[in-house]
Amino acid sequence: MKAYIFPGQGAQFTGMGKDLYENSALAKEHFEQANDILGFRITDIMFEGSADDLKQTKVTQPAVFLHSVILAKTLQDFKPDMVAGHSLGEFSALVANGTLSFEDGLRLVSQRAMAMQKACEMEPSTMAAVLGLEDSVVEQVCSDIDGIVVAANYNCPGQLVISGSTGAVTLACEKMKEAGAKRALMLPVGGAFHSPLMKPAEEELAAAIEATQFNQPICPVYQNVTTTAVSNPQEIRKNLVAQLTAPVKWTQSVKSMIKDGANVFIEVGPGKVLQGLVKKIDGSVDAASA
Repeated sequence: MKAYIFPGQGAQFTGMGKDLYENSALAKEHFEQANDILGFRITDIMFEGSADDLKQTKVTQPAVFLHSVILAKTLQDFKPDMVAGHSLGEFSALVANGTLSFEDGLRLVSQRAMAMQKACEMEPSTMAAVLGLEDSVVEQVCSDIDGIVVAANYNCPGQLVISGSTGAVTLACEKMKEAGAKRALMLPVGGAFHSPLMKPAEEELAAAIEATQFNQPICPVYQNVTTTAVSNPQEIRKNLVAQLTAPVKWTQSVKSMIKDGANVFIEVGPGKVLQGLVKKIDGSVDAASA
């Protein structure tokens, strides 16, 4: 069974999507439609912008979404048995399986990016990668710290990302090293994604999601929050809102997909991060780029 997986923020690179734009009339049409919807030429930034230009949340999230979704639309034999996305990538997955239209997906991603940006500006916050510790040890260290710091991304065994207020994350990194972590390093991100500090963005995103049509999908999505197959549009909505403050349970989601029959994982979008994580989670399955 084929599982199509979609990357999140951090996979962006200068020149992303340019070959699609130049070689496919369908892709070009969708990119131009995106420029109109967003009200600025995101294609100029994607194709020619600097790393700093691409790093702005209002650009990054729609850019990664567009690259992923438009690539999926140009694939021949695109027949997913199941889909999943890492954080932002969940929106790409929901367009790919027909839950959301291209236009609605893009609008929601743009609104989500703006709401998250605002939440980031309310308090100095950050994220850090912790390598070489058991999940339970990372969770324990976080819970022992006075302040907001939580496990945010369960990427693969031995690789967790923590998220919270800058002071608490800095202290947590020191404690992780004392607990035996190979590395605990701050990430160059704009704020504490997937932590309670994203709570202010929830209301705005919830209102946008409630006002958007969600269709019955052609195959289930394995959502970051539940890690299990979801096909009910109302449940999908609820999980998308919860995802802002809840951890991305990628390891658990991939294991669920394999348990349900996935033996080929195809990454659709910029970069190769997810296929690498899949292989670390279970070396017996195939994982490749679209």
